[in-house]
Amino acid sequence: MHATPANPLDVETFAEPAQQRRFATAMHRLGADRPPGAPVRVYISAAPRTRNNPKWEIWLAQITEELPDGVQILHYSSLFSEDRPYDWKAVADDLDGLVVVGKQKRPGSRVNLLGPIARLELRSLVARKPVLLYGHNLGLIPVIDCQSQVLAPEDTPRLKLIAPKRWRKGDSPTLQAALRALRPRSTDVGADQNMNVPSHLDHPFAVPPR
Repeated sequence: MHATPANPLDVETFAEPAQQRRFATAMHRLGADRPPGAPVRVYISAAPRTRNNPKWEIWLAQITEELPDGVQILHYSSLFSEDRPYDWKAVADDLDGLVVVGKQKRPGSRVNLLGPIARLELRSLVARKPVLLYGHNLGLIPVIDCQSQVLAPEDTPRLKLIAPKRWRKGDSPTLQAALRALRPRSTDVGADQNMNVPSHLDHPFAVPPR
């Protein structure tokens, strides 16, 4: 279901069906092209106020639990230090995915605000890798399913991401595709059979059988 003038947020996703199909196909290609045994590194992007929140470790554990087993979780404190200052361009190409943790407009809200740094991190990867929003009461949501809006000021713009009102992670083909793309490939050939793309994604633009 997609946006309607009467209630534009009362949808399952803000992405069009063709966008979802292209996303799923791209995610499958990423996972299939990963060499067996290669590490999968996901960066958790969060502002200092979020990392200093007493609930940060809880949120980090929830994100880790939702991601596939074996994924290497990275965040600012574990990747950068006084000896290794923040340099996103130097690390971005080595990452396999990104999870952004925004500031909720209010507790329970589906509106999440990202600062200028998180916005730039998202922009650098969103067209190439799985990029997910962590909704505190919703779990992981592919950014492709969210509505985005750039907020002023123009010199340091922020980003507003709105999760769809009817979001259901169990019914989301884009979430399953993103998580599949982030699943480490075993060196055991037989263990990788679940990486095969579902038959309906072999030819995602074909007319479905009646």
